Amino acid sequence: MLRLASDTGWWLITHSDHARLAGAFAEHWGNGQFAAPAPRRQVLLGISAHDDGWAVRDAMPQITKSGLPSAFSIELVGKYSAFEEIDLADYLAVREHAVEVVAAEDPYAALLVSLHTYNLLTERADRSTISPLQLPQLDEFLGRQRSLQQHLHNSIAADNTLTPYEIAWPRIQQHFRLLQATDNLSLLSCVDYRHPANLLHPLPLTNGSQQEITVRSVGERHFQLTPYPFHQPELQFLLPARHVQSKIFSSAEELQAQFHAAPVTPLTVRVCS
Repeated sequence: MLRLASDTGWWLITHSDHARLAGAFAEHWGNGQFAAPAPRRQVLLGISAHDDGWAVRDAMPQITKSGLPSAFSIELVGKYSAFEEIDLADYLAVREHAVEVVAAEDPYAALLVSLHTYNLLTERADRSTISPLQLPQLDEFLGRQRSLQQHLHNSIAADNTLTPYEIAWPRIQQHFRLLQATDNLSLLSCVDYRHPANLLHPLPLTNGSQQEITVRSVGERHFQLTPYPFHQPELQFLLPARHVQSKIFSSAEELQAQFHAAPVTPLTVRVCS
């Protein structure tokens, strides 16, 4: 779950809907300057489905010790120490399932999701926030992901519908960075982040070089990207959300009752050059 504060409560957005927004960004990615993803179907699938492993947990939202909806929030932008306020074992189980869900459909897409997961838990996670007793569990998980990545790449290499360029590790790394970039832009949108930011990695250009993209808020869930990577100068997206009327909840059951009773409301997200 992701949460966005309102005057009277919270907008709650599921991980799947957040990922679908990332996939929508990727679908429009590419212009005279920025390279579009290829193989397109596999890359778009990996991006739009990268958080589908959260579906069961998001259907029954939980609360933190302080009574807040347990969720990714604006306080976690640029950090990865709180693991979205859930137990590490539960978190790893969800992340592993997220890769498995996509692997059942396509190995290329699943490899991108696994690389994303691995990066979150190595380069972006703060190991000092994890109990020393839990570190072996984390390291075992990372070892399984490395083994799975090699297995998935072997499957990709045997696919004669893909070109040698598309299955080469440098190209796969570019698509992993696109997943990270669109995921990050979606997170900024879901929490209406108002500070300057960037999309984490330099992204591939049509001339073979790479360029970092900066993001600036110009209004409510409205962002200006420089340089601009999409094929239209301004785009609008709809993000499904549900509004709950309390700031603090006495139990998960109270939150769940409000969440399931709330209508799905589309919030507008816009990007511009």
